[in-house]
Amino acid sequence: MTSNEIRQAFLSYFEEREHKIISSSPVVPEDDPTLLFTNAGMNQFKRIFLGQEHRAYKRAASVQKCIRVSGKHNDLEEVGRDGLHHTFFEMLGNWSFGDYYKTEAIQYAWEFLTNNMNLPKDRLWASVFIEDDEAAELWPEVTDLTANRVVRFDASENFWEMGDTGPCGPSSEIHFDRGPEFGCGKPSCGVNCGCERFLEVWNLVFIQYHRDESGRLTELPNKHVDTGMGLERLAALMQNAPSNYGTDLFAPILDRIADFSGKNPDDPQVRTSMWIIADHIRALSFAISDGAMPSNEGRGYVLRRILRRAARHGRLLEMHEPFIYKLAAGVVDIMGQAYPELRQGQEHVALVIKAEEERFGQTLDQGIEKFEEVVTGLNRQSLTIIPGDEVFRLYDTYGFPADLTQVMAREKGMDVDLEGFEQAMAEQRKRSREVSVTVDTTQKARNWKQLSKGKSSVFVGYDTCESESTIRKWDSIEDDRVEVILDKTPFYAEAGGQVGDQGKLIGDGFTIEISSTVRRTVGTHDETVHIGTLAQGQIGPGKVRAVVNPDRRKSTARNHTATHLLQAALRQVLGSHVHQSGSMVSPHRFRFDFTHYAALTSQELDQVETLVNHKIRENLPVTSYQTSLEEARAKGVMALFGEKYDEKVRVVEVTETSQELCAGTHVQATGEIGLFRIISESGIAAGIRRIEALTGEAAFQHIHDQLKTIRNVAEVLKTTPEQLNERVKKLLDAKGALEKKLQDMTAQSAITQLDDLLAGAQEVDGLRVVAAQVETVGRDALLQMADTLREKLSAGVGVLGTVVGQDALFVAVVGEKAMSERGLRAGDIVKRVAAVVGGKGGGKPHLAQGGGGDPSKLPEALAAVPEAIQGLLQKG
Repeated sequence: MTSNEIRQAFLSYFEEREHKIISSSPVVPEDDPTLLFTNAGMNQFKRIFLGQEHRAYKRAASVQKCIRVSGKHNDLEEVGRDGLHHTFFEMLGNWSFGDYYKTEAIQYAWEFLTNNMNLPKDRLWASVFIEDDEAAELWPEVTDLTANRVVRFDASENFWEMGDTGPCGPSSEIHFDRGPEFGCGKPSCGVNCGCERFLEVWNLVFIQYHRDESGRLTELPNKHVDTGMGLERLAALMQNAPSNYGTDLFAPILDRIADFSGKNPDDPQVRTSMWIIADHIRALSFAISDGAMPSNEGRGYVLRRILRRAARHGRLLEMHEPFIYKLAAGVVDIMGQAYPELRQGQEHVALVIKAEEERFGQTLDQGIEKFEEVVTGLNRQSLTIIPGDEVFRLYDTYGFPADLTQVMAREKGMDVDLEGFEQAMAEQRKRSREVSVTVDTTQKARNWKQLSKGKSSVFVGYDTCESESTIRKWDSIEDDRVEVILDKTPFYAEAGGQVGDQGKLIGDGFTIEISSTVRRTVGTHDETVHIGTLAQGQIGPGKVRAVVNPDRRKSTARNHTATHLLQAALRQVLGSHVHQSGSMVSPHRFRFDFTHYAALTSQELDQVETLVNHKIRENLPVTSYQTSLEEARAKGVMALFGEKYDEKVRVVEVTETSQELCAGTHVQATGEIGLFRIISESGIAAGIRRIEALTGEAAFQHIHDQLKTIRNVAEVLKTTPEQLNERVKKLLDAKGALEKKLQDMTAQSAITQLDDLLAGAQEVDGLRVVAAQVETVGRDALLQMADTLREKLSAGVGVLGTVVGQDALFVAVVGEKAMSERGLRAGDIVKRVAAVVGGKGGGKPHLAQGGGGDPSKLPEALAAVPEAIQGLLQKG
């Protein structure tokens, strides 16, 4: 039975038993910031278990995409070392929300496995919580299991808890006996032994208790069922595979890896690396297609670790060029039918992975060289533990995760000081906090003056910029600065990237100029706080006229609606992988951060700008409505990843163009935006791009200023704006010709210099040594001379020095025979020479560079070359 057939059989079985079939939620949680990744089928039902949400159905089933990178049996470093655990897996699950309970859950699981999957009944076992007498009695009563194949375990194995407090309950697990050939051979071998004989197949959790802060358990009024079964394990049983990696979920990917590497998968070490790569490409493909991007924090850092671990194992298989991205197509071939989003995002996934592989490849070679230097130094001292500060340096400078250094150390028979590494990390975090600490003067002890009671901070500003309001409370910050809370307000408080409104509060004999509006917790409630200056009079009770600056509001609304049009245009031009990752919307300009793997080309920027302006000219209606979060998701409304949304949400819709969850203020029709202009595009983090743009009058003024600059430049170059391109091209061609002429002259001069230098070469312990100051036009010319010198010094060493600006520069080269027969390394030589001028250096064994800030000591440094070489020869 194929994996696709198993998925469908599972869903059909439960659909026939009146379960609502629920689509898998993304592996990147949309509305649960407590999770890095969706790690269980129950994640999307968590609010039901917590009593925070009720749904129209009481039975559900799904096949959920999951990623686990920590916790029991799921440590990233262990994945691939057995055939059972994975970073990405599919969880088959069924749920009852206060409907059926233990009897039906046990019956369903047993019937599906023995009737639909035809697993042999005499090879199945059940484990139950040691105190769950009810389940222990039900198993032999409602299934064909005998009582002696129902075993009891303590809470560490058979009791599920959502957290320290909250819903919890006992679990029953179904295990399959794979036979003694998979066992440990111990007489005590049995369920939960720890070997691979008794395979846990299905976990049935019975949520019947609530644990309070004291640890006391109380019965829940409504009891729930939460089950989970790994598709990979079930497929291995159904396909008679020795491990999960032998199933149709992995075999095609492993075949590709074998083809790429040319390695024999029967070799245990090769097999481990292949398993790791095959596992990791699945996790990467699903995470990236669902909106995650490699980065240095949060889930992005986890992805980066996964990718770099796969790349490292590719190196062990002698695959040194990017290759992981080529495997993404294999994941699509296997799973694209079940998960269409994989096929839709296939190109994006491959491009993101390739870019990350190339980025890591650039640092990996340097890092490996530094790692080898550290290991060599420790070996000389007969030490077997890599210090924590060295592990941190590899991480901080070369992007090596500590676990990668640990793997490489293990291969050398060494260990790493993880405690010292964590201490170095903690010190770095402390330094970062000290740099970024700011003092919030608004959080001093408050003395709010209550002027009236009742509801407060009701927002009425979607339809008006003015309201008659009542001051509920106010406080003085310093001098004439005050903060005010109203019963209702037209002022939009800063949120969702949109700046807060400005305006006035006009009362009986007093006026407050509002400069900022924010949302803040005051006491136990979230309030809209109006921050401003008391311009005249004294604040007193009674009505006030709350007036928002209408021009500023309108400009902000233009920019906010433009961000929605921009996101729609980016997704049309670049692909559906584009998601907002942040924004700042002000009346003057806006910036929009989004997921994408590369800088936008000029053509792409032009396309985006043209699309947005086209939508503006169409004057499309912009509307908003309230709906449930579930309904919004069903309609495909765009949401900000990682944002926590209420069950009731506001949708802003631009007709036939865009639908987004948004609480901000907007224009009523796109024509009100007037004009849209991109002023910059840049990268702010790996996989995150930023566009800054203008609208309306600001966009017009920007274009006007650019045209004025073009006219001025054309005038200076004695041409017209229309002929400016051609004029600049001619100037650049002339400049290039002159540079080429200078380069040829420099090269000829260098050859002449080298001939003279070789004629005057010194001899050091049988080696020809050239150490001289040369005249060049820069670093590149110096490197070119050094390359030529090395070709003529097979059994020698050359060190060339020059002065560029305020610095002394060196290049050291070592000939092939000097490296192989005498053990000299260019990096060792240049380090000693550069130290004389107060600098440092390094590089490859045959060529290294160095420099320092004291060019006056350049002759002294070059004179020290023979002594440095002699010292290295004696040391070697």
